[in-house]
Amino acid sequence: MANEAVIIELLGNGGDPIRFTCADNTGIAKGTLLELTDPRLVIANTNDNAPVVGIAAHEKVANDGSTNISAYTNGIFDMLTAGGAKAVGTGVANSATENTVGAADAADLLQGSFVGYLLEADAGGVVSSVRIQK
Repeated sequence: MANEAVIIELLGNGGDPIRFTCADNTGIAKGTLLELTDPRLVIANTNDNAPVVGIAAHEKVANDGSTNISAYTNGIFDMLTAGGAKAVGTGVANSATENTVGAADAADLLQGSFVGYLLEADAGGVVSSVRIQK
């Protein structure tokens, strides 16, 4: 994986992690955006406009016998952004590029791909602070 989110601050109850199911043969790095694919089944997010449930709270090693992973849903993370310049407070959603976020639109709210909002102005293609709210 690449471009994993880095914790700045976990809010609520330690980032308010929620446990999800994942395939045993799947490897997921800590800090990966998690995409919901089936009831409570997640994969590493690589699809634009896909429903996102949060950020992987720990590493999931492929074929380790585990079929669970927790997702942080409440915190501030450094994340790589895609697209052009964005103002502070801009809502962001997942993008097609692995572990990156871009400016959100109304459809992102409806389909669950909204991730949070920027805590700093962003030139695009750089790491910025993002307030995750899932």
